[in-house]
Formats: sequence, C-alpha cells, structure tokens
Amino acid sequence: MKQTSKRLISLSLVILCVVSLCACGGKKESTLNADIQSQAEQNAIGLVQTIVELTDSDIENYMNSGDEFTENAMEAWEGSKGELGAFTEAGDVTTEYDETEKKYTVTVPAKFENADSNFVFEFDKTGAPSTLSVEVQYPKSVNLQRAAMNTLMGLGTVFVVLIFLSFVISLLKYIPGWVDSIGKKKQAPQDTQERKTEVLLSEPEELTEKLTEDVSDDTELIAVIAAAIAAAEGTSTDGFQVRTIRKVKRKKW
Repeated sequence: MKQTSKRLISLSLVILCVVSLCACGGKKESTLNADIQSQAEQNAIGLVQTIVELTDSDIENYMNSGDEFTENAMEAWEGSKGELGAFTEAGDVTTEYDETEKKYTVTVPAKFENADSNFVFEFDKTGAPSTLSVEVQYPKSVNLQRAAMNTLMGLGTVFVVLIFLSFVISLLKYIPGWVDSIGKKKQAPQDTQERKTEVLLSEPEELTEKLTEDVSDDTELIAVIAAAIAAAEGTSTDGFQVRTIRKVKRKKW
C-alpha cells in the first residue's frame, strides 16, 4: 500500500515537471529591442518639436519632398494645425511594441493653446519612422457643442423632409381632377361625332314633319291635286291620300 502511494506521488511529480517544462518552453522570447525603443522615443520627441515650429511655406516645401513619411507627417500636421493653436509643451512618451507586425508605436502627448493632442508615430523594427497621425483631444465643451450642432442639423433635416412630404401629400387631392380632365379631353371628340350622327339621323324626320305640317296647312291645294289625280286615273279620291308635295324641276326646251 505504501509503495503504491509512493508511485502515485512520484508519477504526479513527474507529470507536474513535464507540464512546467512545456509551459516554459512555450513562451516566445520577446524581440523588443530596448536600444531601438529608446532611439524611437527620442526621434519622436525631436520630430514633434521640429514639426510644431514649421511655417506654412516650410510645410508646403516638405510636402513636395518625395519622401513618403515626410509627406504623410506634413499632411497630418497641416490638417490639425489650425485647431490647436500655439504649442505649449510635450508630455511623457509611451511606447507599445507589436510582436505580430514587428513595429513600435510611440505616442507623444502635446499641449497647445486651444486643445491637447497626441502625436502617434509608428517605427519599424529597425527604428525608422513610417507613419504619423495627429489626434486632437477636444475639451468637453467643444464636444458638447459639436453634439448639439449635429443634433440640430439632424432635427432640421427631419423637419425639412416632413415639410416636403406634407407638400407632396397636399398635391394628391388634385390628381383625380387632373385625371378626369384628361379623360374628358379624350372623350370630347367622340361625343362631338355622336352628336353629328344624331343630327344627321334626325334631319330627315324633321324635314318630313315640316313637309307634313306644310301640307296639312294647305288643305285646298291638296284637295285640288287629289281631284286632278282622281280624274286622270278615273278613280275617286278615297283610294289614295296625298302626304307630300314636291316641286319637279323640268328642263325648258
């Protein structure tokens, strides 16, 4: 029993040692170079002090230098220079090292007359600068003003859109009348043609009625004509009835 316990304890100690060795062997040796880090920090501070003293003409000249980092740095500084004002002092430098991309990120805080900012440099593994960004740290009052302006602009845009939609909706009531007017314009020629047809069809009936009225008014003439026809035919006037009288146009020889 005692031997079994000793064996279990020994086995546990061996496993613990193996795990410890694996854990120690799994740690990667950091490639951070203290000399390069110190050099990058000094270069960052020197660049900040140089950049903040540049004039507009100097910035323009450096932007045409052909060096990628210099042009990038001048663009970043030119975009923030007007908001910061005069340079006051630089703060404590902080450095971060990225094991994956093998680069150093050096941040130099700086105070200006109007606002604070962070000059963020990136250096490669050899300590050469690659990029620069200037992050303006606006005070709370400025942030609140910007938030209020954004809110007002958003509300104004919403109100303008609502007014436009209301105007469009108010015009919808005129659409039925507009559609009806178009329909009437299309139907007008057809109605005119129908009226012309009705007039043409009704004209013979009206003429017949007029002739009948004229004949009924001239009873003496009808009686004479009827008697003449009866004498010519050798019959009586009871066998026919005169309805219309027409004048026959004959050529004179």
